[in-house]
Amino acid sequence: MTRLDSYFEKLKGKRVLVLGVGVSNRPLVRLLLRYGIDVTCCDKTPREKLDQEVLELEAQGARLHLGEGYLDGVSGDVVFRTPGLHPDTPQIKALRESGAKITSEMEAFFAVCPAQIIAVTGSDGKTTTSTLISELLKKQGYRVWLGGNIGTPLLDKADEMEPTDQVVLELSSFQLMYFPYSPHTAVITNLSPNHLDIHRDMEEYVQAKENLYLHQGPDDVLILNRDNAITHSFAPKARGQVEEFSRLTEPERGVFLRDGVIWRKEETTEKVLDQSDILLPGIHNVENYMAAILAVGDRVSTENIRAVARSFGGVEHRIELVREKDGVRYYNDSIASSPTRTIAGLRSFKQKLILIAGGYDKHVPFEPLGPEIVEHVKLLVLTGATAPKIEAAVLAAPNYVPGRPEILHEEDFYEAIRLASRRAAPGDVVILSPAGPAFDKFKNFMVRGKEFKRTVMEL
Repeated sequence: MTRLDSYFEKLKGKRVLVLGVGVSNRPLVRLLLRYGIDVTCCDKTPREKLDQEVLELEAQGARLHLGEGYLDGVSGDVVFRTPGLHPDTPQIKALRESGAKITSEMEAFFAVCPAQIIAVTGSDGKTTTSTLISELLKKQGYRVWLGGNIGTPLLDKADEMEPTDQVVLELSSFQLMYFPYSPHTAVITNLSPNHLDIHRDMEEYVQAKENLYLHQGPDDVLILNRDNAITHSFAPKARGQVEEFSRLTEPERGVFLRDGVIWRKEETTEKVLDQSDILLPGIHNVENYMAAILAVGDRVSTENIRAVARSFGGVEHRIELVREKDGVRYYNDSIASSPTRTIAGLRSFKQKLILIAGGYDKHVPFEPLGPEIVEHVKLLVLTGATAPKIEAAVLAAPNYVPGRPEILHEEDFYEAIRLASRRAAPGDVVILSPAGPAFDKFKNFMVRGKEFKRTVMEL
């Protein structure tokens, strides 16, 4: 019997609730049904808006509890919570108090995964760092499984995995709340205010991230950003080995940037990579490489690290070059759902930009973004719910001079793109880097990015 078999056999005879039937929970529901387990799927989507895949789950035996009251009046022995649903929601608290075990698809994966796990979290850079780790390991010849918050559920693939495989996960703060597991290698890229529309406060957000390493043992590894005050403060609490990366200083053990070269320091100091070899633009991607280099350790050769750096073109929606038209370059940075990520994007270019920004308001401060826009942007096109807050941050910036940058408002997302294009001249860069999530206009940042690219290609 495999670990997967054992896990699901123990659920037989229990009433299982799956809260949310989005992408990550659908393979879970199929597994529950395969093992003959009583499962009810609760989702706020009304029946008339369900897609065919969910209706097929119902046809296979899953009960559906739908609509605005999808959490009302439900009961069960085991509850799989979707990541976006706060674990202290009154209905979940009531289920917990009634004796139900609250868990998640990701907890189940940690319980059944036969291979060591490298997991990455942070406010910015999670997806690129996770992807880089995966690319480095694949280049070395490992069989690699990349998943988690990056969009690929791996629970139903666990039976295909071998102990010698490499598993790389991107994990969000929502997945990590009350999380009882930690990976063999934990990477925390950085931390700054984020998702405060869901988390009660910054303290809760940070505490969630800390679960990535608080359950580690002495043989495990924690990789931290030395330059970020919050992540550096985790080092004394670590239960395993700590390694840090820095572009500003030289950590006792880790990776650092000096004179345009990335160095690795253990018993000795060795050159790993020239900064100029990195194809991805921006100093934040240098940090992502440093984190990835530490994560793979001695499993990947210096030669293969350099080969990946020279060839890897990045992940979709992350400062992605869409096209050049009439001498104007258009970049899709739709992943920039926080001010810090937009700042990183702005700093990736040597010239002043035409910036399209604005999105859903998740109640994070925009004050740090104002001076950066003044310094790096010549024309700011604002759209979306946070447009007034971004404008206020720019106008309040100490370095702001009226008209520099010029600020335009256009509520229609597509017209904002066309407006930026009309104002662009040969040699300009137009970048979508919203500094907020897409939910005010789109389902997610991926849809927003694809719509941006489609519109740009139609210009």
